[in-house]
Amino acid sequence: MTQTVAVFGATGSIGRSTADLLAQHPDRFRTGAVVGGRDAVALAKVARELGASFAALADASAGPALAEALSGSGIPNGAGEGAVMEAAARDADIVVAAVSGAAGLKSTHAALRLGRKVALANKESLVCAGDAFMRDAARYGATILPMDSEHDALSQALAGRPLADVRTMMITASGGPFRTWTRERIAAASATEAAAHPTWSMGMKINIDSASLMNKGLELIEAHHLFGIEPERLDVVVHPQSVIHGLVYWLDGAVTAELALPDMRVPISHCLGLGDRLTIARGRPLDLVKLGALTFEAADEERFPCLRIARAALAAGGAAPTVMNAANEIAVAAFIAGRIGFYGISDLVERACGHFAGQYRTAPADVDEALAIDAHVRVWSTEALPELRAAG
Repeated sequence: MTQTVAVFGATGSIGRSTADLLAQHPDRFRTGAVVGGRDAVALAKVARELGASFAALADASAGPALAEALSGSGIPNGAGEGAVMEAAARDADIVVAAVSGAAGLKSTHAALRLGRKVALANKESLVCAGDAFMRDAARYGATILPMDSEHDALSQALAGRPLADVRTMMITASGGPFRTWTRERIAAASATEAAAHPTWSMGMKINIDSASLMNKGLELIEAHHLFGIEPERLDVVVHPQSVIHGLVYWLDGAVTAELALPDMRVPISHCLGLGDRLTIARGRPLDLVKLGALTFEAADEERFPCLRIARAALAAGGAAPTVMNAANEIAVAAFIAGRIGFYGISDLVERACGHFAGQYRTAPADVDEALAIDAHVRVWSTEALPELRAAG
């Protein structure tokens, strides 16, 4: 049966990998709506190549540019929040939710409320409003397909077995570009150095989250909600080769792991295939002999305090992860702009978590509440930046 696939975040790295797979399997998939941020030319190119049924940009000011880029194609299009929500409401069997950051919450939740299969690469949906998302998924009959490589790996390793049989679920981290750097050298790093990920090709924000290990913290929170597993049964190990993506440790001492070369098309194909294995053209086989060795290291929470902060937010519960994510997005943007140093990211996030600890003790009841908390924390974090820079 042909499946209609909508792609939110179509111009990002995951969106481009998804488009590649859709183009490879025209007999299995047709493309519904495609949604981007502000790049009209890139979105129009994707929409034309895939024959999308609708195209939308989140940036309302880019509407005229998108209309011009799609002129003569016959593809309806629009820009702004209304157009994005129209895209979410259009027919789709599978919605790829790959918008980066808290900006993806509304459209992802709108698809979920329609009972879609949501291939979730927007981890912030569960970090900021995990309780509400999982509750509404059950309420509306939606299926959440974990598209992050780590969570897809855990899902495959778990293979439907009950959590009662599991001792620990572990995700891997490459260690990022600063894995072997001293704290002093990391403190002086530039945004360009932080964004130079050794194994994955991702957007700048995600690359910097990987450099700080915040990305692993976000993924622990996501795993907690996806699998319903307690925080104390989740862990991280640094694995520089990025070949093992997730491991399940069983009560009897056995370990099940998923191995693949670092190629996002692997977890994307697993989600789109709905249990079937799709052929990936130009995919590279994993040659263990050529690889030679797989190595592992403990995560260093002294050099990478964002992981410690994220673990604490997960343990605290309530809206602590929502606060943490909002402050991190402001901090990373400030680091990219040169307003703070690398460790200013963890400093600002930790300050925000401490400041709001007594204010938001309960988890957001819905997406609107999560976004209200997010907006409040962003304002506070932005105002705290000058003080942080002066202190540093």
